[in-house]
Amino acid sequence: MTLPPIDEWWPELSDDARRAVIGSGSRHLDEDVREEIREITGAVVGMIETLSEDDLAYARKHAPDDE
Repeated sequence: MTLPPIDEWWPELSDDARRAVIGSGSRHLDEDVREEIREITGAVVGMIETLSEDDLAYARKHAPDDE
C-alpha cells in the first residue's frame, strides 16, 4: 500500500477532508480522508499511510484561504 501522489487526489478532496488533513496536527490520515483518496484514485490507502513534509507543504499551499 502506497499513498498516491498528493497532486492526484488533493484537488478532488472534499473541503471537510482538506480541513481534516491540514488541521489534524498529524501526518496520519483519518479514516474518512483515506476513504476519499481511495474513491478518487482507486488506490488502497492503509491505516499506516502518512503524509510527507512535502505533502503537508503542498496541502497548505493549495488550501483555500479560509482553511
